[in-house]
Amino acid sequence: MGKEISHRHTVTEYLQKTRSLCAFSLCPDIENRKVYEALPGELRQKLINEGERAEKEPWSQILLSDYLEFSKNGNRSRFEELYFSRRRKLNALIMAQLAEGGDRFLEEILDGIYLILQESSWCLPAHNTHVRDEKQQEFPDTEHPIIDLFAAETGALLAVAEYVLRPLLGKRDPGISRIIDRKLNERIFTPYTTERFWWMGDGLQPMCNWTPWCTQNILLCAFTRPDSYMDEETLKGYLRSAALSLDFFLDEYGEDGACNEGAQYYSHAGLCLFGALYIMNNVLEGGEFEGIFREPLIRNIANYIVKMNVTDNLYVNFADCAARCPRRTAREFLFGKLCRDEVLASFAAADFRKAKESDRLLSEEINLFYHIVQALNYEEMEGYPESLLLCPDAFFESTGLMVARDGTYVLAAKAGNNGDSHNHNDVGSFTVYKNGKPLIIDLGVGTYTRETFSDRRYDIWTMRSDYHNVPTFGEEEKILQEPGKEYGASDVKCFLGKKDDGNEISSLQMNIAGAYNDERIESYNREVSLIKGKEIWVKDRYEGDPECVLTLMTYEEPVIEEVTVSGVCHLKVGELSKIELTGVCKVETEVCPIEDERLKISWKHQVYRILAYMDDAKEVTVRIS
Repeated sequence: MGKEISHRHTVTEYLQKTRSLCAFSLCPDIENRKVYEALPGELRQKLINEGERAEKEPWSQILLSDYLEFSKNGNRSRFEELYFSRRRKLNALIMAQLAEGGDRFLEEILDGIYLILQESSWCLPAHNTHVRDEKQQEFPDTEHPIIDLFAAETGALLAVAEYVLRPLLGKRDPGISRIIDRKLNERIFTPYTTERFWWMGDGLQPMCNWTPWCTQNILLCAFTRPDSYMDEETLKGYLRSAALSLDFFLDEYGEDGACNEGAQYYSHAGLCLFGALYIMNNVLEGGEFEGIFREPLIRNIANYIVKMNVTDNLYVNFADCAARCPRRTAREFLFGKLCRDEVLASFAAADFRKAKESDRLLSEEINLFYHIVQALNYEEMEGYPESLLLCPDAFFESTGLMVARDGTYVLAAKAGNNGDSHNHNDVGSFTVYKNGKPLIIDLGVGTYTRETFSDRRYDIWTMRSDYHNVPTFGEEEKILQEPGKEYGASDVKCFLGKKDDGNEISSLQMNIAGAYNDERIESYNREVSLIKGKEIWVKDRYEGDPECVLTLMTYEEPVIEEVTVSGVCHLKVGELSKIELTGVCKVETEVCPIEDERLKISWKHQVYRILAYMDDAKEVTVRIS
């Protein structure tokens, strides 16, 4: 892969401050009844109930033909449901066993463990390649196992399961633990130490959430093994490799801590970074490593999710992110506490309290470590005080994203470029929430298929710029934004809370012509502003020849009330808002059905598209009130 280059050495430098290791202690084993019996009685009963429910469900049966379906038709969801359901059931059984003690669920737990041990591969069909972005192998690779996200997750699940149940397994048959160790060696330890997977980093290619996500789980596999399994120098080698990979990952971040994969991927990027650092801090003696949580970059990565929150579980979303994200958990809570960020800790605890029971119990989660951490912090989160501090307006210079808010509106506007991880072609787009309800929206992404991460990605309508809140040019042949880092905004300026004629205004200015790769589009200057306590303005000025049509995606139905001869159009958007467009010669609306199951998570009904044709003056103003 060439010479390894890392610009940041943050994790490595903190690792070098420590001299010796101590035992992993984040997950007490089942014989530590004092810990598990100290859990709130209501929680313990809920965990036992979940185990009893799971016990009644049949284990999924996975055939080779299920694995091959992805290569045949690109469908990944059917196999993945069979795969993940096993892991969800096993977690529920183990948590019930920990809560209750004894061995009532052990036989069913062993069934689940052995089913997973017998799987030909832990790597998902959609990830079945040793080389990044190359065509996936059709059949599971049994000779050279691939560590993808879920091979690492599965390894960690079995490793943590064996660790917390070791006393119980030892009474039944010590050979069970040895079988798990052998499979971990075959599927995790040997590939990790003999092959350089792309997500481990080399300083040359960009990293993403895969890096901390896999790294965290590799550390769980290594540090939950019995003392005799690895010597101290071998374990230190895992820590050095982890630190290097995490530093490569941190190279992708600006000092502002913005996740260019968005709020939804924070749970896999920023939070898995936390997980890896949390494990490292636990196994390193002396306390020096904990100082990493006070580093400004780490604190900013942690706090990013608070700044992206709109209200409840709605978040500012761009790219593949959904507008509706999972509830916050003990991981965010602990991240806030270790960073000494009371706003984040309080935000996480408050959101946890709003969650429905299944979310508080992490019923959909396949990582056993997360389940145990959640249970151990459940009681404290229930009683944690709410913070009275308000989230200020923010500009993330590294990604060109502004988030501004007042008592009525949350406005987000994006400059940046089209080279983000999980990118959509959306330079210059913006979203608006009014009174906590979606008004001008970003659709997000549909259910992942083979095409989602292929050269046909931008044939998918939700990825294209003409279904984002930006202009489209041309008549017969449409000129859309192009994917790639070279296609982005220029002349970007952000002003937060500036004073003008007695108003407080936060605004983002940019020229987005460079996102279109067409010399006929000479410039397209956009200014998106929140006038605090009043309204939102978008002012566009265009220089170029091709016809220009502005798209606005709305959640509620837009009704055209009036179009004047002077180029002014008034629309009513449901009962939520009014939009005034000036500088237009024609305005049309159309319905966009929401039929994809993943899109339905955020959008409960069809959405709408406004097409505003720019008149000859080539200046359009959008006023939202």
